[in-house]
Amino acid sequence: MTLATPAAPTRSRARILVRVVPALLLVALALTGPLLAPEATDRPVTAPYGAADGAAALGGDLLGRDVLSRLLSGGAPLIATALAIAVVVTAAATAIGILAALRPRLGRWLERAADLAILLPAVLGIMLVALAWPSGGRTAVAAAATVLGVPYAVRVVAAAAAPVVATGYVETAAAGGERLWYLTAREVLPNLRSTLLALFGLRFVEGVYVVSVAAFLQLGPRPPEADWALMIRENAPGVTLNPWAVAAPCLAVGLLAIGVNLAAEALAPARPTPETPL
Repeated sequence: MTLATPAAPTRSRARILVRVVPALLLVALALTGPLLAPEATDRPVTAPYGAADGAAALGGDLLGRDVLSRLLSGGAPLIATALAIAVVVTAAATAIGILAALRPRLGRWLERAADLAILLPAVLGIMLVALAWPSGGRTAVAAAATVLGVPYAVRVVAAAAAPVVATGYVETAAAGGERLWYLTAREVLPNLRSTLLALFGLRFVEGVYVVSVAAFLQLGPRPPEADWALMIRENAPGVTLNPWAVAAPCLAVGLLAIGVNLAAEALAPARPTPETPL
């Protein structure tokens, strides 16, 4: 009795585009939003928490500033911060996690250090760093989120890399005297694409979450900056007067998180499934 060769599932381009395009459109709109804003983000155009009308399509915020203009201008800083956090965390965790898998003795120490760092509550660590940072603000929050995000990501990458390292072709390459950088870049890294894309998507969403929470704690972005997370905190007291001042940025943050996760999942390579034995 023989086993049929597993056939790699294919994904239609249309299905991938359906998941990727919404995220790309939202990111493009957020990046070009400042050019499309009908009003200045710091100039009052209505009464505080004014209702939506011809002068302000989504009404006014707590100071009467145009909610639509601030919504269009507030996405770029949040996306840039979350993207920087995701890129740095994923890159650092990839290098350390693969090293931990290829060098087991060193890996045990790295994983123990990661376990200790994970014990520190993320919100508490961000508050400590942001408050101790000389100028505070968005840079402090991003730095704290990056440092605190790496240990968890290292555990994920190391766990995914361990089975790859144990395969015959990696052991053969190591026995043949191939250097560490070659094993990392040519043998292990290509087999972690799915894990790394998923990790990047999660870290991006985590970056959005961290910046948003920091804004609620009056850390990170500061008035009068136009930022989706800051808009939610600033306008929460007047949500019954002009719901759009809070609902619009909340919807934008939610759509951004969902869109990026769907895009990362769509871009991950499909995993082959073994066929039924013949």
